Amino acid sequence: MKRIVVPERPDWREQAESLGFRFHTIDGAPYWDERAYYAFGLRQIEDDIEQPTQELHDMAMALVDEVVGSEQLLERLAIPREYWDWIADSWRRGEPHLYGRMDLAYDGRGPAKLYELNYDTPTSLYEAAYFQWLWLEQSIARGVFGEGSDQYNRIQELLIETFGTLARDGRIATPVHFAAVEGSLEDQGTVRYLRDCAEQAGVDTLELSIEGIGLSREGYFTDGDDRVIRTLFKLYPLEWMFAEEYGPKLAGSRVQLIEPAWKAILSNKGVLPLLWQRHAGHPNLLEAHFEDSVAELAPGWVRKPLFSREGANIELVGLDGERLRSDGPYDDGPTIRQALHPLPRFDGADGEPNYPLIGSWVVADQAAGMGLREDAGPITQDSSRFVPHAILEE
Repeated sequence: MKRIVVPERPDWREQAESLGFRFHTIDGAPYWDERAYYAFGLRQIEDDIEQPTQELHDMAMALVDEVVGSEQLLERLAIPREYWDWIADSWRRGEPHLYGRMDLAYDGRGPAKLYELNYDTPTSLYEAAYFQWLWLEQSIARGVFGEGSDQYNRIQELLIETFGTLARDGRIATPVHFAAVEGSLEDQGTVRYLRDCAEQAGVDTLELSIEGIGLSREGYFTDGDDRVIRTLFKLYPLEWMFAEEYGPKLAGSRVQLIEPAWKAILSNKGVLPLLWQRHAGHPNLLEAHFEDSVAELAPGWVRKPLFSREGANIELVGLDGERLRSDGPYDDGPTIRQALHPLPRFDGADGEPNYPLIGSWVVADQAAGMGLREDAGPITQDSSRFVPHAILEE
């Protein structure tokens, strides 16, 4: 695994704009960053990323089956009691899911370590599935890489295949409504990409904003034209839905959500200590405990809220006792502690530090590909850059 500096494509910004990738630059700072890429060998990808991703996903899915049958575990995860039956029913009915992303720390030498699961509203999808693949193809055409170069990336292929299978098998009702927060360029871009994948699979779709969803007198969720929403892809956290005015109406609305209600379990960082309890010592897991179940730990741990997102409200205590904290709105809920496993550091051309985090994607229960986020500090946040990767000939 190497970080290699390369020239940018001269017209990539124009390409991004024309393709709808309008969040390539955020607040004047680069989000998409192709001034460098990460190079991997095939064995690193297959043995250290793809195979562990599949195994960790299978372990997580087995955990869902246990949690939905345990009031004690549902309470441990701080899931509101009034949604327990709805979540359990969605799992027992086999409501289908589409995708998820797990974040891994990996330096190219040792086992990848699971930081967390992002299994309800994962983002960085378009850039991982499509735009970095376009970068690779054009880089090969420009002679930057040899013809045998590749990328760990079947994400788009599996997304299209999954949408088509779900529709043909009658597991989702159409048209599928796609919704995200109106003011978020990133969320809107992600949802429009997924909608395009569905349409490539022959699925009828409609688009609306989260704010535009209404409720009929009969208790059905509706769009702006008063059409009943049967299947809703919502890039909006389940725990936020639980806390809002319409939350109590979810169970009776008969709406099928993607991601489904049972993803409230896997989007919760409480699954990290639960996984550790069941698989202690697993090479791809970090020791983790609920905050209220451990005494004061020696330096070398990370505190995470059960419901935090995008690196918010993380506290990191290094082996030397140094503390780093990130700000955010999730500072009043239950937390876990996870053993510290620092991200690798790759220095740039001028010596600036770069800390990459691997986002390993799962689509319809299959390990599918990856994208890397890079930050100047050891905590990956919403401002971190996306850097492409390539598998080079060995």
